[in-house]
Amino acid sequence: MTVPVVRTKRALRTLVAAWRAKGLSVGFVPTMGALHRGHAALVKRSALENGKTIVSVFVNPLQFGPNEDYGRYPRALPADRTLVAAAGADAVYAPSAKEMYPKGFRTYVEVEGLSDLYCGKYRPGHFRGVATVVLKLFNQVRADRAYFGEKDWQQVRILEDMIRDLDMNIRLVRVPIVREADGLALSSRNAYLSPAERRAAPALRAALEAGKMEARRRNSRPETIGASVRLALAGSGLKLQYASVLDGRLLAAAYLGRTRLIDNIRL
Repeated sequence: MTVPVVRTKRALRTLVAAWRAKGLSVGFVPTMGALHRGHAALVKRSALENGKTIVSVFVNPLQFGPNEDYGRYPRALPADRTLVAAAGADAVYAPSAKEMYPKGFRTYVEVEGLSDLYCGKYRPGHFRGVATVVLKLFNQVRADRAYFGEKDWQQVRILEDMIRDLDMNIRLVRVPIVREADGLALSSRNAYLSPAERRAAPALRAALEAGKMEARRRNSRPETIGASVRLALAGSGLKLQYASVLDGRLLAAAYLGRTRLIDNIRL
């Protein structure tokens, strides 16, 4: 079982216009491919709430820094098509970089303030790339709802601000994190982990739980919560980059070998 793939903005607009002509609502799931059960959960939610669902697969060069993993980011469009079809998608939009950013492209979107904190502090320009590509995708698809996983909590909050500030006629729907049985949050980058690293990776979730316990103490502060996360990771093989509190969530990023993992839990 598979779904059709459209490669151009023109073909995409023709397809969506045909759905609209039938009075169907449209759900949209933006992805960078290398899809897993977490993405499938987004597609299933969209299929439940909309007449049609489209999934984009585009590895966005704007959100990768010069020393990051754009070149080796996993790409698996045939498997992605099969996964989203089983989850209830109706089409895949897989444009080229040239289609998304034609010659002469020079307009960017930036949500100030939050974009420079947490992950943004360590990945300058990352969220400018995210906001720019998501705005372009929203304008191309013209969906009623867009579905994002809560694992990338900072991204979700930035995009919600963008939608509000630019008066966009689309609703962002948050979908809970999907985890492995041992607690590791699903991520396309988990494919980078060696067997030994994969066994160590759930320590990040366990460290967040330690931070949550600290948050319940009467005299806890953001600093003591972060210190609890760092202490819990000692000897795990993970190198903590940050642990911070945002909107009642404890967010953390850590390196395991060359692989950067992020996760968060509600406090």
